[in-house]
Amino acid sequence: MHPKALLDACAELVRLTLKFDHPADAIVSRYFRDNRGLGPRERATLAETVYAVLRKKLLFDHFAPSGSGPKERRLAILGFYGPRDFLMSALTDQEKNWLAQCDQVKADDLMERHRHNLPEWLVQPLKDQLGADFWPLAQSLNQNAGLDLRVNALNDKRADVQKELNKAGIKSTPTPYSPWGLRLQDKPALNKTDAFTRGAIEVQDEGSQLLAMLLDAKRGEMVVDFCAGAGGKTLAIGAAMRSTGRLYAFDTSAHRLDALKPRLARSGLSNVHPAAIAHERDDRVKRLAGKIDRVLVDAPCTGLGTLRRNPDLKWRQNMQGVEEMAVKQAAILQSAARLLKSGGRLVYATCSILPQENEAIAQAFADANPDFSVLDAGEILTGLKVEGAAQLCSGGESGQKYLRLWPHKHQTDGFFAAVWQRK
Repeated sequence: MHPKALLDACAELVRLTLKFDHPADAIVSRYFRDNRGLGPRERATLAETVYAVLRKKLLFDHFAPSGSGPKERRLAILGFYGPRDFLMSALTDQEKNWLAQCDQVKADDLMERHRHNLPEWLVQPLKDQLGADFWPLAQSLNQNAGLDLRVNALNDKRADVQKELNKAGIKSTPTPYSPWGLRLQDKPALNKTDAFTRGAIEVQDEGSQLLAMLLDAKRGEMVVDFCAGAGGKTLAIGAAMRSTGRLYAFDTSAHRLDALKPRLARSGLSNVHPAAIAHERDDRVKRLAGKIDRVLVDAPCTGLGTLRRNPDLKWRQNMQGVEEMAVKQAAILQSAARLLKSGGRLVYATCSILPQENEAIAQAFADANPDFSVLDAGEILTGLKVEGAAQLCSGGESGQKYLRLWPHKHQTDGFFAAVWQRK
């Protein structure tokens, strides 16, 4: 595509995304469906330009008024993903001069809001938690996330799959904490590899893999993934169970569970039973009360731990939404807890970085349910031979009570998990 046409396309996609009437990934996907003639490089340029604008929206909004032309074009120029000389060939002399002036502005001369690019409602809660670590986190959230894979331990070994991918020209390194993970620097077309088609690999952030490890599901057990979604953690748990026992994948969205079906077929697992439920008090749930060995509640949340991948979330939410989400999370956790038999394990997890969705929910549940005792997440992961398990956890006298993952510290998405055992 000609540089001018590609920049025009970027500007149009930026315009559509900044309406914030749908998630950014859905808007980008629909644009690609409507423009099927785009090649892989053009798609990468379009998507990464949009995500750059979303990540640095406050900074780019600050620079944009000094430029000329439609605002979405100015934002697309500032966030353009690709060689600078390619971009320059699409610009007018006036735009080139304006961009050069923007490039000369030093970060130290900017206001705080133009450096952290976070909405004000989110800034103070993060500063209160992190102190001096706020700025490393803010910087990490404005960067692109890497790509992690989980090797299907049911049929394959990580070292073998790594060698196989290497032969296919896909370089990877073992993830530092999860024994199942491989980290890629690039984003290749994995669905064309034999490893993908036979179910040897799944795209899954290392932090998400660690949540499945915390459940520590055993062969032959009765297990529930209570908010299964598209089933990434379900598949990891099923492999850990060696395809034995019975693993229920519950979700209120039949559409999300439909996305699990092709992945489940590739995985080779026969112990997974997807089931759409109407709500957390569904009759399917009631019938299993007191019968389940382990339950994972990967609760619906704001998803703010995934801002590297989904930067639009910070502009589409507010603190009122967080408070409403916390009410829903508490209700789901309480209902899921009823499934467990005596001695059963409960894991509550989110991909949020806010204490209102994490520690506050865990503490309230512990206070209201004396028949559940808190387990130390750090000790569990240490027992599973996860190297450096203690540095993945926080809270409690030992400092290892909860799993607490941060992008700037652990190079994962932001995750939280608390673990209990029913007495």
